Amino acid sequence: MTCLPSSTQKKLGLVIDLDTCVGCHGCVTACKGWNTQNYGVPLSDIDPYGADPQGTFLNRVFSYEVQPEGKSAQTVHFPKSCLHCEDAPCVTVCPTGASYKREEDGIVLVNEDRCIGCGLCAWSCAYGARELDRDAGVMKKCTLCVDRIYNENLPEEDRVPACVRTCPSGARHFGNLGDPNSDVSKLVADRGGFDLMPEQGTRPVNKYLPPRPKDEMDVPALKPVATEASGFLGWLDKALGRIPGKGDRLPTKETVQETVQESEKV
Repeated sequence: MTCLPSSTQKKLGLVIDLDTCVGCHGCVTACKGWNTQNYGVPLSDIDPYGADPQGTFLNRVFSYEVQPEGKSAQTVHFPKSCLHCEDAPCVTVCPTGASYKREEDGIVLVNEDRCIGCGLCAWSCAYGARELDRDAGVMKKCTLCVDRIYNENLPEEDRVPACVRTCPSGARHFGNLGDPNSDVSKLVADRGGFDLMPEQGTRPVNKYLPPRPKDEMDVPALKPVATEASGFLGWLDKALGRIPGKGDRLPTKETVQETVQESEKV
């Protein structure tokens, strides 16, 4: 078993604006391309043009219809990848030490030479952020493009994760969330950024910015208030499948359909 560093002063991570994300999947495509051509073993695609295509992705976007109480329905696009948790259970359960958290910047990575593909890290991850690459036989996850962000051969504007660089709506932000004076930390403070599923106790580094209700989009300088954020989080609990008897990991087709059906009744 692997021990986590007690804490890391530098905490590199993402801030994702759910109000701005348009669900274009540009981040998914950029992530797939960069990580297939560069870091580690290429991400596999199995029967990509067949009847049952499968593949390995380090970033996925889920789309849901949300209807806050007393508000109009709106679509929320929800990107999800590894959150590089401070207390990452995927690291502590790894029997070979393949999963580890870097002390210098807090990034959680997988040493693919040591990974045996047992899947314990995937079972321990509350966010469903790990995927088994069936071709390579190893676990895959977001690396924050560690081979890119420190690459001095790239122009400075390109030394960010591929998903951030390609996002056409500016919904993805990258920086040091361990520094309260960084641009990303100020953005989280100004917009009421929140942790995904904080009750898990994993202390995710990545943060989300809540969507603004569609009915109030024309209000100048609108800032989401705590009640709006908590209302969205209550819906998110259901959309992620955290309903009694429905499990607590990945969203399923059934739980998403139930959520949509319930919203349509309001």
